[in-house]
Amino acid sequence: MGQAPVTSIEAEAVVEARNLDLTFRTNDGPVHALKDVNLAVDPGDFVSFIGPSGCGKTTFLRCVAALETPTGGSLSVNGMSPDEARRARSYGYVFQAAGLYPWRTIGGNIRLPLEIMGFTREERDTRVRDTLKLVDLDGFEHKYPWQLSGGMQQRASIARALAFDADLLLMDEPFGALDEIVRDRLNEELLALWARTGKTILFVTHSIPEAVYLSTKIVVMSPRPGRISDVIDSPLPRERPLDIRDSAEFIQIAHRVRDVLRAGMEEPA
Repeated sequence: MGQAPVTSIEAEAVVEARNLDLTFRTNDGPVHALKDVNLAVDPGDFVSFIGPSGCGKTTFLRCVAALETPTGGSLSVNGMSPDEARRARSYGYVFQAAGLYPWRTIGGNIRLPLEIMGFTREERDTRVRDTLKLVDLDGFEHKYPWQLSGGMQQRASIARALAFDADLLLMDEPFGALDEIVRDRLNEELLALWARTGKTILFVTHSIPEAVYLSTKIVVMSPRPGRISDVIDSPLPRERPLDIRDSAEFIQIAHRVRDVLRAGMEEPA
């Protein structure tokens, strides 16, 4: 299956990729990580990226965050280059591991980027208090990471990414290491957080049910070189109880994602 057509790239897109390519130069020769990626992400979208390991999902997020530099095509974030967007603090990044410093309290971990950015003490205190409430961690400001469960640590990591109030949140498989019960709860909490804040979210996952449950748009990627096999606009309502996963509509979308993934695995590079 080939690259899905671009249907609505607009000037106000939060993230806009056109014919994006990225080739890594290695001692064993070039590695073509991304090829001809075209995508528009609109304000308030929740976009999940799913595909086999090594297909470029995380690489695309890293390009948006100016952690990798494309070798072809164009990429803009809020109408700026990724590097300009980084300097403008246009996004927060949540990694696969919570990455909290064990010698700093939860509040101290959230304060760290605010300290680096030069916020006043009063502003830091207000933002820490507000973001802890946002992720339902009131009362845990003075706890240390080792005193929290894995799911709570990831919520603290999300709070840190939200603390400076960027409109764009990049999330690289943040719940992949958690058990299914905790993961379900955090999926519900993330949808509630998204509804309250109106953030635009780019979310990497290997889970089909997670991608379908969370997203307004599902980007299915092929094996390396990473290409977009399909972009699925979800017809599901924005308010989604967990039992929506038993609905015929949810199952139909999941089957479509699975079929596209299977076709991509069979497609020649």
